[in-house]
Formats: sequence, structure tokens, C-alpha cells
Amino acid sequence: MGEVTAAMKLDARIPTGPIEDAWDSAKFEMKLVNPANKRRHNLIVVGSGLAGASAAATLGELGYNVKCFCFQDSPRRAHSIAAQGGINAAKNYQNDGDSIYRLFYDTVKGGDFRAREGNVYRLAQNSVHIIDQCVAQGVPFAREYGGSLENRSFGGAQVSRTFYARGQTGQQLLLGAYQALERQVDAGQVTMIPRTEMLDLIVIDGQARGIVARNLITGKLSVHLAEAVILATGGYGNVYYLSTNAKGSNATAIWRAHKRGALFANPCFTQIHPTCIPVSGDYQSKLTLMSESLRNDGRIWVPKQKGDKRRPDQIPEDERDYYLERKYPAFGNLVPRDVASRNAKAVCDEGRGVGESGLGVYLDFADAIQRLGVETIRDSYGNLFDMYQRITDEDPYKVPMRIYPAMHYTMGGLWVDYQLQSTIPGLFVLGEANFSDHGANRLGASALMQGLSDGYFITPYTVGNYLASSKLKDVKASDPAVQAALAATEQGIAKLLSIKGKRTVDSFHRELGKIMWDDCGMSRNAAGLRDAIGRIRALREEFWQNLNVPGSGDDLNQSLEKAGRVADFFELGELICIDALERNESCGGHFREEYQTPEGEAQRDDEHYSYVAAWGYTGPGNKPELTKEPLEFVYVHPSQRSYK
Repeated sequence: MGEVTAAMKLDARIPTGPIEDAWDSAKFEMKLVNPANKRRHNLIVVGSGLAGASAAATLGELGYNVKCFCFQDSPRRAHSIAAQGGINAAKNYQNDGDSIYRLFYDTVKGGDFRAREGNVYRLAQNSVHIIDQCVAQGVPFAREYGGSLENRSFGGAQVSRTFYARGQTGQQLLLGAYQALERQVDAGQVTMIPRTEMLDLIVIDGQARGIVARNLITGKLSVHLAEAVILATGGYGNVYYLSTNAKGSNATAIWRAHKRGALFANPCFTQIHPTCIPVSGDYQSKLTLMSESLRNDGRIWVPKQKGDKRRPDQIPEDERDYYLERKYPAFGNLVPRDVASRNAKAVCDEGRGVGESGLGVYLDFADAIQRLGVETIRDSYGNLFDMYQRITDEDPYKVPMRIYPAMHYTMGGLWVDYQLQSTIPGLFVLGEANFSDHGANRLGASALMQGLSDGYFITPYTVGNYLASSKLKDVKASDPAVQAALAATEQGIAKLLSIKGKRTVDSFHRELGKIMWDDCGMSRNAAGLRDAIGRIRALREEFWQNLNVPGSGDDLNQSLEKAGRVADFFELGELICIDALERNESCGGHFREEYQTPEGEAQRDDEHYSYVAAWGYTGPGNKPELTKEPLEFVYVHPSQRSYK
């Protein structure tokens, strides 16, 4: 594997001049590829969710030759399909004071002032184009009686800017991108390669030139070469084992790229979602999200009395604590996710949690049903209510939902500049796989916005600029660097199969996840993080001595797939804890118990930690190298976040 031996100097390539004109100016200054020359260029897109599918479709439409990889049997099964509540856009259809600048402001503030202003403003600008694009594709957004698109509110905003398709927004947006992708597949511009997992990045002369991939059905390894590689493989939330992510979601693509020289930024910025179905037993392998949109009409409460085990209908109104409405009257139940999650944990830690485990709070729709009627609630959230009832056997139309925070999203990811290029030239990183737009906390309904902004509206410009500006030699599969990457992948697979120990992959993953959740979850402290780092290292050592992977590498072997991913999770989990220990402040989803205000809110240290922490890989067992990208705030001045 390649390694970083000295701290890199990071150039974010943020355009100068007024922020409102920055993206237009950058696009004008970018070099172009002649239409006749586009067909001579080969590109690789890894991942076919919203970011990957939209990028592959758009690049194919432009005339590039694109190979698009996914480990699922169809792009329609990408985890983007699981997004429920909506997608933000500054259209101001509600005439309630929204604007591009307000979306920009809310996103920077919501991220606790740990995101680049330039990237965030561009995201807000692109948001309005995304809705037009998706409507043109036929995405069935909810509409008001008169036919205009409807909006609802999400956390961290006082305007209604979230467009939605009932509780299936991610699925409908993905079907739109999928249609565009399949159009290019039919045209011969995109070659879709499903059931295939990227296992290494090929770097030649310091440039990303291809990938090593494994066919998950036959086990065969293959090499794919291109002039640029685009990673859109999602986040790393499954390092915690129990999360709302699909079980197949993993960090292998971005982690293997990291080990080839791509810096990893802000790994400790992880998001706990406040509205998830609580854990019900040790047998669980994943958790289920209940959309943040439910907080529009659901009221969150717990009993005022500790240990109150009465049914919710037996607890009178004056004995209930609507704690978010009480503490944050300006935003109420629509505070940002990190605030809502910490408060839920706090009331449960006080002994006021509900359910058998005491790890839950109520999300109650009784008032909304009385005010709006059952049919209105069913029209807005029907599929979510049905899903909750199927999982819990409780009817949320009659009794409150029980919810509790769970691992959901990761704001950290591979470092990219303004053009979404990593520290490896030719390697572009999109969507949740990069770190760029959300700072220390993502606002609800902004993940879909970022994925489509990156894929439809940014990558087509920046990849073309790279190709037009770079001298790229012809590369063949016989190149020594290609053969070395292929051999390293073969050796890694053989090593996992040769251990022949006693423990399953899942047992190691579950134990790693518990360490991460207990010591680097909703709250962290220095002692717990140091302990976690030591325990992760010890568990990783046992993993390489006592793992049992049955079968062979020559056919379908899901244990082998998981073993490689969990091996990466061990290394990434340690880096997350190192980053959290290094950042001696609280900000957004990173809550260090030693650094909080008297009211228990996150207390930043802007003097010492107003930077992006970008970590470089320095070899097995070596301490990672930290490079800092200072953050500058010209338009939104950092202040103590207040949602009261």
C-alpha cells in the first residue's frame, strides 16, 4: 500500500471573489474537453446510489465512456433508497423567507461552523436546479391541491424547504437517477458492472488510473483502467455494527483509497439520528430509521417522574415532559439531530426513558391526528406508520411511537477540494464518501441534496477540467503498478482464508461496534477514547489470529466479503477514536463530555480547532499523520449555536 510519509500541504482551491459568483467563475475558468474528444476518455464510477448514478448518467450523456460498479445486483438497491423524509431546496415556494443564503446559513450553523463556506454556498445554489431536474425526470413529489410542489420542515430550519414523496423520497429520486443511468447503458455510453466490489485503487505516477475489483458471484479478480476514478460509495456508519445503514454498506473503497494516499478528513464527525426504533435485543444486526419528517407533527416526550412505567395513555398531560419544546421553544421538536439525540440520551440517563429497556422516548401523534385528521397524517406518513407497526406490532395511530437515537450518517470522509478531487490527482469523491459540505452535523434532508449536486452539477465540470489539464500516459494491465495492486489484493484474500480460527466475522464486528458505540458514540471523553483505542487494537490482533472464514475465494462467499470489510473497519474505527481524542472541543455530533456549556450544549474551541483534520496513512501500526486545513468564515461568523 502507498503511504503518506510527511504532512501534505492542502489547497482547497476555493475561488476568490464574492461567494455568490464563485461557482460560476470557477466553471468559466475550467478547461473543457471537446465533444469529439470525450469519447476517447474512459472513466470509472464506483457506486450507483444517488451520487454515483447521477454522475455516471451525466458523464455518459456528455459522451464519456463510463464503467459503473456496484456490489448489489441492481443500482436500484443502493442505500439511497432508504432515505425517507425529503430533500432540501431553497425554492421559497412557501414564501416564508427562505433563500439560497438562508439555506447556506442554516447549513453552516447546523454543522457547528466546521464546514467550508464555499462548498456549502455552492450546494445551496445547486439545490434549486436539483428540484427542476428531478421534476423533469418524473419524480412524484407531493403536491398541494392547486398542483404546486408541497414542502415540509426539517430540523435546524425555521422555514419549510423540504420537498418529499411521502416517506419514500430517496427511492423516488433514485429511480429518477436510475432511469437516466439506464438510458446511457442502452446508448452504450455506460457499462454497468453489478455484483462487483472494489478492493484496491491503482495509482500510477501519483495519479488514480483504475481499480482492482472482485466479482462477488465467481470470486474472480479483475483490473479496470481509466483516466479518472470517481468514488461514490457512501459512508462508514456500519463500523458501529448497529446502524440504520444497509448491512452491505461499507468503507472498503474509500479506506483502500486512503491507504493509497488519499487523506481522510474529520473521521470523528459521525451523526446519531434521534428518531430510530430502539434496540430490542442482542440478536439484532441492524436498526430501522423513522424519518425526521415525523417530527413535523409528532411531539416528543417522556414522563416527568423517574421510573414511571405506566402506559402512555395513563400518564396525564401535566405529568409529561415535552422536553425539546420546553428547552428550545423557537425550534421545538425540530432542533438539529445532534441536539435532539443528546437530549434523548440525557432524559434516559436520568431514568425517565420508556419501554422495557428504558432506552426510548415517545413520539406522539395524538395532537396532530386530532387537529388534522387521520387521513391527512396517513397521506403524509402512511408507509412509515405501516413500517413501524410491522416491526413493533404497535399501532402509531393509537399509541405513541417509541424512538431512540442510532448511528445513521457520517460527515467525515475522504478529503476533497472545491472540485471534489482528493489528494490523489484523478480520484474524485462524491456524496457521503467525502467530507465536504456538512461540517460536524448534517441537517436533515441534505444528504440527498449533496449526492445529486455532486453527481449532476459538479463532477461533469471538474472531471472534464482535470482531463483537459492533465497529461495522462497510456496504461496497460501489464504495468508493474497494476500487477502489484492485483497481487496485493490476492494476498489479502489468501491471508483472510488462511487464519482458520474459531470466531466468526460477525462476532468480531459486533464487539467492535459495541466499543465504538460505548466510547465514541453520542458522547466521548478522553479516558474512554484511550481505552477504546487499546481495546480495538487488541481485538484486531485477535481478529488476525482467530478469525474463521469458511469456504474459498473462488465463488460466492459472503463471509469472505464481510471479513475484508471488517478488517477495514478495525483500522478506521481506531482512526475515528484518534481523531476524537485529538479534537479537544465539542462541536455538532462530536460531543466531548469535558467541553460543554453550563446548559449542557456543545462548546467549541474556535481558537484551536477551527480546521479540517485530514489524516494520512503512514503504514501498518504507525501513527497517522495529521494535516490541518484552516477554515475561514467571511459570511457566517461563528457563534455559540442556539436553538432556543
